Amino acid sequence: MPPQRVFALPRQQSLLLPAVTNPFVQDTKLTRATIIKCILRGIFLVPLRSILLALVLMVTWPVAVITTFMHPLKGAVEPMTGWRRFMCRRVMAALGRTYYFCMGFRVVVKGKQVSSSEAPILAVAPHSTFFDGIVCIVAGLPSTVSRVENLATPIFGRFVRCLQPVLVSRQDPDSRKNTIREIDNRAKSGGRWPQVLIFPEGTCTNRSCLITFKQGAFIPGVPVQPVLMRYPNKMDTVTWTWQGFIHFVLDLLHDFVTFFFLKFLPPQIPTEEEKKSPSLFANTVRNVMAQALGVPVTDHTYEDCRLMISAGELTLPMEAGLVEFTKISRKLNLKWDNVKKELEGFAAMATSCKGGRINIEEFASFLKLPVSPALEELFALFDRNGDGTIDFREYVIGVTILCRPANTDDVLRMAFQLFDTDEDERITREEFTALLRSALGVSDLNMAKLFKEIDADGSGFITFAEFQAFAKSHPEYAKLFTTYLELQRYQALQKVGADDVEEANHTSSGDSQEDSTSDKKDD
Repeated sequence: MPPQRVFALPRQQSLLLPAVTNPFVQDTKLTRATIIKCILRGIFLVPLRSILLALVLMVTWPVAVITTFMHPLKGAVEPMTGWRRFMCRRVMAALGRTYYFCMGFRVVVKGKQVSSSEAPILAVAPHSTFFDGIVCIVAGLPSTVSRVENLATPIFGRFVRCLQPVLVSRQDPDSRKNTIREIDNRAKSGGRWPQVLIFPEGTCTNRSCLITFKQGAFIPGVPVQPVLMRYPNKMDTVTWTWQGFIHFVLDLLHDFVTFFFLKFLPPQIPTEEEKKSPSLFANTVRNVMAQALGVPVTDHTYEDCRLMISAGELTLPMEAGLVEFTKISRKLNLKWDNVKKELEGFAAMATSCKGGRINIEEFASFLKLPVSPALEELFALFDRNGDGTIDFREYVIGVTILCRPANTDDVLRMAFQLFDTDEDERITREEFTALLRSALGVSDLNMAKLFKEIDADGSGFITFAEFQAFAKSHPEYAKLFTTYLELQRYQALQKVGADDVEEANHTSSGDSQEDSTSDKKDD
């Protein structure tokens, strides 16, 4: 039986595309009739709502000032008690409901919110808009996590103070550690502190899925009450993705009423194993919430959003940067800087084509090589879904899994020795061209640029140090070289197998002929 060609790496189900490709964009289609309706309604709604909101704010701000007067936010902070707590949980919450009512929101609450002693943390998802702040009003103004800068915001900064937030500072290098410690202290206060409300996704999405939950809410290892949010409106005018301001204007202009459904699920109590593993507890809670919402889960994070913006800056389609960063970084041991660097490398290949995907001709052009069997096989290994193109996600996986492991010093030394035919520890242009011409069918003209690129000092020959440095920064070539050697071996095995079959057939034919002759003699 002839040998079968075996690919270097089987496809891993865990690295297949997510159920939702891009959860960070909300595309609201506006018909001409909708635009006209917005303008006509806006003539009436905008002035009315602006006046009502101004009146509510005029009452709310003095109440917030009185409530937080002489109450510290830093240092040895104590939870509000007595009249301050009453003002927050009753008066400020009532004013908050009035504020959202004036904006047209109608709130429907299902389920029961448990006490702080039963579930110290509220995990709220999916987070899609700053209007989600209404959950704080409904939940009785629990503590939140907020940036220090928000306290200085005119008017609204005073409202934030009423929540006694856990403060995060970008200037403080220990901010993350301090934030986690403060959340832990409040969660384990035995009910002294109000519940801590956290949006575990850490960024806004279009509510089509639940992305990776950050671990901050789950590190204390205390019961967490999941809270679900829905906006079951005919037209989505609230989702605050990167086009957020457009939807804010639409909400003011378009809808007389915006429905907001809030559902409190039963508290999730962590097991002993989940207490030791916050990521496991986070996934358990996320799966419970996703099942209740009827949406899939993906491994996107805020870092994907950053990559999406970077892709746009590199003139790639914004979706090109979405790789499910959490999964990719965990499975492939990659950090943010590594993936950002790979995005820049991919952009160098993909900027000339539309759609952020490259075909085999563009791949070959970037490598300055012609299309050959070895290159076709390397391309097929990158092309995980077999659609004849490579996107950035496939490129990152291919470079990390296929190319970098092939880029060892042993492989590079073997490749260098194949080029260096006279064994003088340097490769001349003639040696370089001769091997590539016979192996890949590359012309001398095609090799001029590639040789010059490797020959960093312009000496006219390539040393092993130059060869190694180029290979480290261009790992695709190392895998192309090993793929070529595998193909050569495979073809050699096929030839040997064919020769064996031919010899066997010849021997069999000879035996048959002898048998026939002997039979005749017997006859």
